[in-house]
Amino acid sequence: MLIYGINPVLEALKAGRARDVRVDGSARGRLREVQTEAERRRVPIRVVPVSDLDRAARGGVHQGVVAEVSDSPDYSVQELVTAAPGAPLLVVLDGVEDPHNLGAILRSVDAAGGGGVIRQTRHAARLDAAAAKASAGAVAHVRIANVVNIARAIGELKDAGVWTIGLAADAPEAYDAIDFTLPSAIVVGAEGEGLRRLVRESCDRLVSIPMSGHVDSLNVSVAAAVVLFEAVRQRRKAAS
Repeated sequence: MLIYGINPVLEALKAGRARDVRVDGSARGRLREVQTEAERRRVPIRVVPVSDLDRAARGGVHQGVVAEVSDSPDYSVQELVTAAPGAPLLVVLDGVEDPHNLGAILRSVDAAGGGGVIRQTRHAARLDAAAAKASAGAVAHVRIANVVNIARAIGELKDAGVWTIGLAADAPEAYDAIDFTLPSAIVVGAEGEGLRRLVRESCDRLVSIPMSGHVDSLNVSVAAAVVLFEAVRQRRKAAS
């Protein structure tokens, strides 16, 4: 897979996933940092015309660098649960189709110290260069489990002792009423449509984020971040 942008390439290098780096001939600023990291890790670097980078990025903002990277390791749901330090904190994506939302959620999961993301392989955003750019490189670090059926994956989480909390705008219970110090998985739905019926019915609890303005909901990536950091707040308070 090709990725582009300074942060995604730099993080892929740090994670040991970059195989080949291409930069334009006027490397400066943070591009020097990319080159230094590539040299330190003995990853081949090629100087190419900007037009080559434009074609590789397919119109994306490449900031003068693209890289070929190895595919993300594929984890099982059980592996995400057992690999998480302490009580698992996971995010489940039910049909999120915008790669920018996918990338933003990966960035929030990484920032919150979450244990990983569970996503459906069909009818969902691809883990491509656009998602990597939106994640600011977090895609190189966040554990991801790709599953065929989200409702079945929720069942696996429940069997493993993980509480599943679905975000739904019409849920009467507020998100901050949940005890996130317990093993938890936050389930978010597709842009505009929300959680599918079977997924809603599979969740242990449904919660909403109260709205005080004129709009009745948040962007899915923003909503995921709000609940993630409520979980972080609760866990820090419990540990103090």
